[in-house]
Amino acid sequence: MKKWYDEEYEFTVEVTGFLHGDTTEHYCRNGEEIGDVYKCTYGCPVNKDGYGICSKTMMMLFPLMEAVRSGGALENVGGDGKYSKTVVCPDGCVMFKLTAKPLGNENFYKGKFWSYPDETV
Repeated sequence: MKKWYDEEYEFTVEVTGFLHGDTTEHYCRNGEEIGDVYKCTYGCPVNKDGYGICSKTMMMLFPLMEAVRSGGALENVGGDGKYSKTVVCPDGCVMFKLTAKPLGNENFYKGKFWSYPDETV
């Protein structure tokens, strides 16, 4: 991989709790534990050991991350601040807190980083 664009935001996803009991054994396939932290800029969030976040949860996080990248505020969709929101995984097992941190870099589209590789368009 050759990452060439410095993203606008860093995202942190932290496991904050469970909806049932005090462990996810036998109902969360990813084995989340309270305090687990995942980080990313554009790719999928990974933890300190290099393991990725649950793919089902990522389906919920991606639209929220895109909302932030496009200038939206998570408080407009039930978040507890412009850059943070708690979500529950699609299986109803684990609670995650998504937090975005602005990095001060130019927007991918407004900064004209995006273009077609040829003249077909």
